[in-house]
Amino acid sequence: MNTSFSSWTRTKNRVAHSIKLRMVLVFLLLAAAMSFVFFTGAQKAFSVGWREAARPLLMDYVDHLAGDITPNGQPSVARALSLTERLPITVQIDGPQVRWASHPDQRQPPWQRKSDDDGQDWQHVLKRRTTDGHTIVFGINEDSFERRPHLIGYALAALLLLTLLAWLYVRRLLRPLEAIGEGARRFGSGDFSQPIPERSSKAHDELSELALTINTMGRDIQRMLEGKRALLLAISHELRSPLTRARLNTELLPETAQVSPQRQALLRDLKEMAELITDLLESERLASEHAALQRERVALAPIAQEVMAEVLANHPVPPDTWPLISLQADPGLPLLPLDPARMRLLLRNLLENAIRHSADARLPTELHLRAAGQGIELEVRDHGPGVPDDQLQHLAEPFFRPDTARTRAQGGVGLGLYLCKLVAQSHGGTFSVRNATPGLAVTVTLPGQVPADPKVLFTS
Repeated sequence: MNTSFSSWTRTKNRVAHSIKLRMVLVFLLLAAAMSFVFFTGAQKAFSVGWREAARPLLMDYVDHLAGDITPNGQPSVARALSLTERLPITVQIDGPQVRWASHPDQRQPPWQRKSDDDGQDWQHVLKRRTTDGHTIVFGINEDSFERRPHLIGYALAALLLLTLLAWLYVRRLLRPLEAIGEGARRFGSGDFSQPIPERSSKAHDELSELALTINTMGRDIQRMLEGKRALLLAISHELRSPLTRARLNTELLPETAQVSPQRQALLRDLKEMAELITDLLESERLASEHAALQRERVALAPIAQEVMAEVLANHPVPPDTWPLISLQADPGLPLLPLDPARMRLLLRNLLENAIRHSADARLPTELHLRAAGQGIELEVRDHGPGVPDDQLQHLAEPFFRPDTARTRAQGGVGLGLYLCKLVAQSHGGTFSVRNATPGLAVTVTLPGQVPADPKVLFTS
């Protein structure tokens, strides 16, 4: 029972979400309704308009058949048998001398035993009496009709054939919707390299107009993104020179007790601005179609240890407290074709982000390196407050900061995880974020094979 109900539910949902199936269903219902109206109307027209005209002809024909059976006023069984062999009729003779039925096993049909809708007595039409007291009743031999092919079978086969043809035509007609859906998904993911195929001018219809409109929209969005990227790169490059001069001038300030606090604060702000510009330039390089990685076959564990040492140097802790970062690496990890500089960037951003959001935690930030087939799974987990579930999917978006880290000191500028995602994807890997309860866990998988991309460089 549950299986049949679930099957019915799946079928119902499929029909409800499929334009093709609904159009075919409408076609079937329309065909059935038209057939019903046509046959009902034709039956009524013939029964009402022709019944009175056909009744005298039928009675005259029955009189003629009765005369053939009774040439001398007495029924002849031989003539009746010959008549039933030639015509699809039945003959029943009852009387004092002859009692015979051509089809004794066949019951009289109901319509012959009673009056019709208009009160016509078929017994009066089909029954005749002879002068010698015999009664002759004529009827229809239904066996002869049953031996013939059933028209309903042909009608059903024709309806199924029409349904199949309608399904094939609707499928062909709506096939551009699949291409439009795939193209819209490509555009949504930022891939504008392949436009939606447009139909030929002979088959130009509303779907062709829709594909053309979406292609135009995709080209416009691509131009806007390229313009934004070009503007961002230009501004970032132009800001580097004045920032360098400002840092140089700041370092030349005297280190007196009155100036030193302002000097150090200005140097920190200039350093943060320089790091922001560097992150912006790096994110645009990685997001570009022409980004190239300088790959080498390297061991990830030593790179992780180097980055850990750099991060710990920037976050000194008292010697009597717990370690700030804990590294757990599986033995015998494979060498992977990686870009070492981008891997250091990924590890540094993940560790800095974890330390920033777990400052009050009593457990160290965990860095795990696990074997995953031919590749490696890298996970960084903190023990901080975590992130609301509805904001997890936005963490890797540029300039996004969760509600728990709105201040610049706690949340940065929102480019760290975005850069990590770009690094993972440029290596052909995956990037995911989840709440570890407590804390946040970021997982990156790195494949063991170089993707087939001609823009990716490899140095041995």
